[in-house]
Amino acid sequence: MKTIVKNLILILGLFLVFGSTTGCKNEEKDYLVTINTEYGDMKLILYDATPKHKENFLKLARQGAYDSVVFHRVINSFMIQGGDLSDKPGVEEDADYTVPAEFVDTLFHHKGALAAARKGDQANPEKASSGSQFYIVQGTTYTPEELNINQQQARYYLQQLANVPGYDSILFELDSIYKQGGSAAVMKRVSELKPVIEKRFGVSISKDYPKRRMKAYTTAGGTPHLDDAYTVFGRVVEGLDVIDKIAAVETGEADRPVNPVIMQMEVEEMPRQKLLEKYGDKNKF
Repeated sequence: MKTIVKNLILILGLFLVFGSTTGCKNEEKDYLVTINTEYGDMKLILYDATPKHKENFLKLARQGAYDSVVFHRVINSFMIQGGDLSDKPGVEEDADYTVPAEFVDTLFHHKGALAAARKGDQANPEKASSGSQFYIVQGTTYTPEELNINQQQARYYLQQLANVPGYDSILFELDSIYKQGGSAAVMKRVSELKPVIEKRFGVSISKDYPKRRMKAYTTAGGTPHLDDAYTVFGRVVEGLDVIDKIAAVETGEADRPVNPVIMQMEVEEMPRQKLLEKYGDKNKF
């Protein structure tokens, strides 16, 4: 009887040990993606709230599809764009598929946001994402006054304002401002015109801007005019300075860097809890 009890204890002990080990193996995993460049490394996490984009990006990165691809479009104070597979030696065409849009209210274009490039609305009314091309936001900071404007209403009334004597060249002015200073400069000028529009047309073009986005865009910066139009599916958690370095390179035609900025990608599988401890809640800015 003692022998049977002893054997039973040993069996249960082994079971507990194996059970504990199995639990470790089944610990929930996640992924950390590193983009290596000559200007430094950018480490990114991908959002669970955009599962189709996360799965697609991880698949390409693991396959090595992005290795030796370049950042082919770089605009300072805006973003750095890459992932065109036809830029890779020996590859003639880019990805020939799209990923359905995944817009999430809590995900937006703050500095360091990873988002999917896509074709314009006219050719792509569903706003489906490119199968491979992505961009990382640099952007710039904004004032609350520049953000608390309904941009759709502002565009409409600016077109009406162009018919008012003294403001007939306003659309050309805004176009010139955009070419010289980008969307941030345009938003600043529109905020200056806001009192004129509201007094002239007897309307309000103000809007309540989400507090979380307001804090991000007035501190870290970003590109708010792209929100809810392009899918954000991750963010840079280390290497924000690398974005600035790449965004500052000399560019030529079509905003293409004169000297190629080549990338390599690594995907590291790691416990979700470890990511949480190191970078905080990855679904929050």
